[in-house]
Amino acid sequence: MTPPALKRMTPEEFYRWPGEEGVRYELVDGFPVKAMTGASRRHDRIVVNALIALGSKLRGSPCRPSTDDISVATMNGNIRRPDVSVDCGDLPDTTFEATLPRLVIEVLSPSTRQTDLVRKLEEYKALSSLAYILLVEPDLPRVLLWWRAAGNLWELAQFDGLDGVIGLPEIGVELGMAELYEDVAFSDPLAGGGGLG
Repeated sequence: MTPPALKRMTPEEFYRWPGEEGVRYELVDGFPVKAMTGASRRHDRIVVNALIALGSKLRGSPCRPSTDDISVATMNGNIRRPDVSVDCGDLPDTTFEATLPRLVIEVLSPSTRQTDLVRKLEEYKALSSLAYILLVEPDLPRVLLWWRAAGNLWELAQFDGLDGVIGLPEIGVELGMAELYEDVAFSDPLAGGGGLG
C-alpha cells in the first residue's frame, strides 16, 4: 500500500509531526525530507571527534555543541540538521532548535554531498548569527572552512593533512585536524600533508 502523500507543513507542525520511527527528517520547502541515515563508521567517528573536542574546549563558555538532534532553522522556513552545531544562545532543555547557532559542521557523504556543498551552504550563509561553516571530507583529511569576514562577506580556507589547526576565534576555539580525524585511517598519501589556510 502506498503511504499517503505528505502535506506542506509549518515549522511548528513539523516539530509536532511524529514521522517514521527511527528516521530523521529535515523540512525543505515546507515538506519533510529524509535526512541521511545509516552513516558509515568513518562519518560517525569524525562527528564524535568534533563533539568531544568542541565540548572540551567550550566548557565554561556560553556555547555548547549539539548533535543533529538539534536543528537549525534557515531561510524560507527550512529546518536543517547539521551533523554538529555550536549554539551560543540560551538553550532551554525542551527546545528542538538552536537559538543562536555560531558554527555548523557537515561531514560530506555521497548521498548528501551536492546538497551540502550548494543548497545547504547558501542557506547557512544567510543565517545572521552564523560565523563558521565547516565542510569535512570523510575519505581524506580535508576541511573547507567558510567564515564570515568584514562587510558580512564569506571567505573560504582549505585545510589539508593532519597538521593544520582551524582557528574559530568567534567562539574562542582552535580545532586541530588531527583531533577531527583521530582514529580515522586513510589510504591517501595526502593524509601526511600540512594544513593550508
